[in-house]
Amino acid sequence: MSWKKRYSIGMVWAGLAAGAVSASFQPEPSWFQGLEYRCIGPFRGGRSAAVTGVNDHPMLYYFGATGGGVWKTTDGGGQWTNISDGYFGGSIGAVTVSEWDPNVIYVGGGEKTVRGNVSHGYGVWKSTDGGASWVRSGLEDSRRISRIRIHPKDPDLVYAAVMGHLFGPHEERGVYKSVDGGKTWRRVLFVNPQTGAVDLIMDPGNPRILYASLWRVLRTPYSLESGGEGSGLWKSTDGGETWRSLSSNPGMPEGPLGIIGIAVSPVSPERVWAIIEAPEGGVFRSDDGGSNWKRINAERKLRQRAWYYTRIYADPLNEDGVYVLNVQFWRSRDGGHTYESIRTPHGDHHDLWIDPQNPLRMIVGDDGGAQVSMDGGQSWSTYYNQPTAQFYRVITDNHFPYRIYGAQQDNSTVRIAHRTGGRAITERDWEPTAGGESGWLAPHPLNPEIVYGGSYGGLLVRRNHTTDEVRDINVWPDNPMGHGAKDLRYRFQWNFPIFFSPHDPNILYTAGNHLFKTTDEGQSWQIISPDLTRNDPLKLGPSGGPITKDNTSVEYYCTIFAAAESPVQPGILWAGSDDGLIHVSRDHGKTWENVTPSVKIMPEWIQINSIEAHPFIAGGLYVAATMYKSDDFRPYLYKTTDYGKTWKKIVRGIDERHFTRVIRADRTRPGLLFCGTESGIYISFNDGDQWMPFQRNLPVVPVTDLTLKDHDLIVATQGRSFWVMDDITPLHHLVPEVTKQKIVLFPPRPAWRLRGGRYRGSLTAGENAPGGVILHYGFHAKPDKETVQLKILDAEGRLIQTFSSGSDAARNGLFLEAGLNRFVWDMRYPGAESFPGMILWGGGTQGPPAVPGMYEARLRTGEDSVSVMFEIKADPRSSTNQDGLEAQFGFLIEIRDKLTETHRAVMDIRRIREQIVPITDQFRSWPGADSVIALGQDILKRLRAVEEALYQTKNQSRQDPLNYPIRLNNRLSALA
Repeated sequence: MSWKKRYSIGMVWAGLAAGAVSASFQPEPSWFQGLEYRCIGPFRGGRSAAVTGVNDHPMLYYFGATGGGVWKTTDGGGQWTNISDGYFGGSIGAVTVSEWDPNVIYVGGGEKTVRGNVSHGYGVWKSTDGGASWVRSGLEDSRRISRIRIHPKDPDLVYAAVMGHLFGPHEERGVYKSVDGGKTWRRVLFVNPQTGAVDLIMDPGNPRILYASLWRVLRTPYSLESGGEGSGLWKSTDGGETWRSLSSNPGMPEGPLGIIGIAVSPVSPERVWAIIEAPEGGVFRSDDGGSNWKRINAERKLRQRAWYYTRIYADPLNEDGVYVLNVQFWRSRDGGHTYESIRTPHGDHHDLWIDPQNPLRMIVGDDGGAQVSMDGGQSWSTYYNQPTAQFYRVITDNHFPYRIYGAQQDNSTVRIAHRTGGRAITERDWEPTAGGESGWLAPHPLNPEIVYGGSYGGLLVRRNHTTDEVRDINVWPDNPMGHGAKDLRYRFQWNFPIFFSPHDPNILYTAGNHLFKTTDEGQSWQIISPDLTRNDPLKLGPSGGPITKDNTSVEYYCTIFAAAESPVQPGILWAGSDDGLIHVSRDHGKTWENVTPSVKIMPEWIQINSIEAHPFIAGGLYVAATMYKSDDFRPYLYKTTDYGKTWKKIVRGIDERHFTRVIRADRTRPGLLFCGTESGIYISFNDGDQWMPFQRNLPVVPVTDLTLKDHDLIVATQGRSFWVMDDITPLHHLVPEVTKQKIVLFPPRPAWRLRGGRYRGSLTAGENAPGGVILHYGFHAKPDKETVQLKILDAEGRLIQTFSSGSDAARNGLFLEAGLNRFVWDMRYPGAESFPGMILWGGGTQGPPAVPGMYEARLRTGEDSVSVMFEIKADPRSSTNQDGLEAQFGFLIEIRDKLTETHRAVMDIRRIREQIVPITDQFRSWPGADSVIALGQDILKRLRAVEEALYQTKNQSRQDPLNYPIRLNNRLSALA
C-alpha cells in the first residue's frame, strides 16, 4: 500500500506545481503544530525603558524590553526569564510592583523612548501572582504608558502616565486613576489631544501628593517634534483629583517647554528636582514643593538629545543625592549642582530603580537591556543573557552551515551561526560584522568572509573577515550629521538598502534617493536611476522640534526604502520609496517607469517597507507597506504580475490592527507567502488571497524581516533577537487531498551528517538545530487505539531502527496528534546493550552514525502504511570520502557488537552469581557442605575476576575511573 501513498503525494505535488491548488484552501492550524520556531539569539540585550526591583527581595527584579515583553530574575540578574509570553508582548513602558503586596505587578505597554521605528504597547496588564499569570486591565488604545504608580498601602489604587499615540492626536492620554485595581480608569489630568503624560512621581511620604509632567511630542514619517503647547509640570495634593500647573512658577524656564523628568527626595519631600527640555533648560530644584525653582545645572551632557533621555531620580537616604540618566549615568552628591559618571556595561540610559532602604542596590535600564548592581554601581550584572535584540533586517550567507546577519539597534551588526556542532548557540558562535546598528548587510555570494554593511549617515563599508580589513565605500564621502535632508547631495535613510544581484555576484546595489550600483566592490559607483521619490522640499527639513534638533538620518525622507532585482530575469529592477512610490526598470536601470498603485487601493504617502521580487514571474512583485507613522495601523500588502500595470491588495485574514512590515515568497511552492507584522507572522497558501496566523510558539513581537534559506524560515524581530523555523518542507505539500488522508509521511529534505544538536534548553544561550533527519508525518484524526510504528531502513531495505508510540513515545518522541507531527531521527544505528549502574570514561554505548546515502522511512498504523525515501549527506567540509566513512561504519559496528557481547557477558556473570549464592546456602547444613561451598566460592572468585577484567566494578561515581583503571568495555567504548 505504501507505494500507492507515495504515488498519490507525487501526483498532488505535480498538481500543486501546476497551480491547481484551491484559491480558498486553508489548512487547519493543527497542520502547523509539528513546526516550531527556536530562538538562536544573540543573547545580547536590546533597549529597556522600564525596570524595577522589589523591596525586601534583594535578588528579585523585573524589566520591560522594547518589543520583547516583561522579564524577571530571581538571582540578581544572573538569568532572566520572560513572564509575559502567552499573554502579551510588544514594547513595555512601565513595570511597577506593589510595596504592600509584591505579588501584584502592573505593566504599561509602549515605551517613552520614541525612536523612529518604535513599537507600541497593548495597554495595562496586571498580575497578582508575581507574573505567573496576567489579566488585561484597560487603556488598550493608549499605545504608550510611561509610568505606573501604586499607592504604598493599597494595590488597587493606581495611577498611570499615558503618553498616548505618537503619530497623531488622540484623546486617550494624560494621567489616569483607578481605584479598583485597573478594572476601570478615570482621566484626571488632560490638556489637549497632542500632549500626554511622560513622568509621574508620588511623594514617598504622602501618597496624596503627585507630580506629573506632560509632553507634547509628535512623530511623522519625516520629523520629530518635541515640545510646544501643552508641555509642562503639574502637581496634585488630593490624590490626583485636582491639579495645578507649576510651569510658570518663579524660577521655571521660559517656554517652549519639552520633555520633563521629575524626582522627589524621600528624605526631604519638599525638595523636588526637574530636568527640563527648554531653550534655557537644565536641572532645576525646588525646596518648597514646587512653588519656587532655581536652575542648578545647565550642562548639555545631562540634557542632550532630550527626547531620548530626560530622567532624574532622588537618592532614598541622602537629600543631596540625585541621579540623571543620559548617554552616561550621572550622580550628584551636592544637591544636583555637579555630577560624576557611574560606569555601566552599556550606554544610553532610560530608567532606574534604587532600593529605598539600601541605595547601593539598584537596577538600570539602557540600550543594552537591564543590569543589576549591589554596590552602588561599582559592578554590574551582564546584559549578555537577554535575548531581546532589535534587528532591522535579516539575510543569510552561502557559508556552510549558513550564517544569519542583521544590524542590532543600539549595538553592532551581527553574524551568527544558525546551528553549531555543540549543545547550543553561544556567545562564541556570533561576532560583529560590517556596518553599524541601523544597516542592511550583504555578504558576498561567492566569499561570505567579505561582507558589505551600511549604517546611518550613508555609511557603507566593506569588511574582509579573513584579513580583518575594513574599507569605507560610501557612495558620497560626506558626513551629514546635524543636517536636514535638504542639505544633502544624496539622501540615504537610516536603514537604506544594500543587496547583490541574484544573477551576477560582481554587481552590488545600494539606494539613497537614487539607485546605485558597483561592479568593483565599491571602488566606484554608478547612478542607474533618477530620483525615484516625490522629493517634496516641505518634508526635507531638519528634525527635532522647536527646542532640540535631532538629525541622525532617521527622519531623512523621500528615499528609496526597499529595492530588489528579479531572480527570474536579469536587469528587472524594482524600487519602493518611503514616500509611497514604486518604480520598475526592465533594462538594467537605463529607463524607469512609475507603476505606483492607485490611491484607490494604496494611500499616497505610504512607506514601502519591504518588497519581494516574484520568484517565478519576471514581472511579479510583492509589496509590504505601512502607514503606522501616520497613525494608521492597518495592514497593507500588494502584488502585481504584469510589471505594475495592475495591482491587487492582499490583506484578507490579517488582523486590521497588525500593520505589515515584510512579505516573502517561498521559492519552491508558488503562492506560498509569509508576512511579518507588528504582532507576529501570517501565512498564505494562495498567493495572498487569504492569510492565516502562523505564530506557533513565536512570542507576540514585532517581526521586522523574514528570509528563507535551505527551506528554513528565518525571523528578525524588534525585541526578541533571531528565530528559525527548521524545515518548512511540509508546507510545500499541504493541499486538501493530503490533509484528508488518514496517514501521511512528508518527503524530508536531505539531512547533513553533522555534529551537534538540540539539548536541554538554556536561559543564556540560543537553541541549536535538531541533530538528525527531520521527519514530518500527519493524521487526519488522532489514532487513539492503534499502535503506530516508524521504521528506518537502509537503501536495500534492511531494518535499522523501529520506534513505537504508546509507552515509548515519551522516550523516543513519536507523538500522535491530529494534524502535523515531527520526529527527529538522530541518524544513528541502535547502540550497544548496557547494564544498570555502568560508568564509563571517555566512551559511550551510542550506535554508529549512518553513512551518507539513501534511506527509507516507513510509518504504519493498523493496516495503513506510508513510506518515503530520504538522503543523508556528508559534511562538505570533511576531508573523509565515502569509502572512508563506510570503512569507519563497518569498524564501529564491530566495536558496537563486541561491546554488546562484553556487556552480555557481564550480565550473564551477575545472573550466575545471583544463582550460586542461594545454592551454596542450601548446602550449608549438609554433610560435606564445605567442599560444595568452597567450589561455589571458587566459581564466584573466577567469575569476579572475569567480570573485573571486563568492567571496572569499583566505579560508583562519575570520576571514579580516574582512581580505578578502566577495563575492556571502557577501552572498546572509547574507540566508538
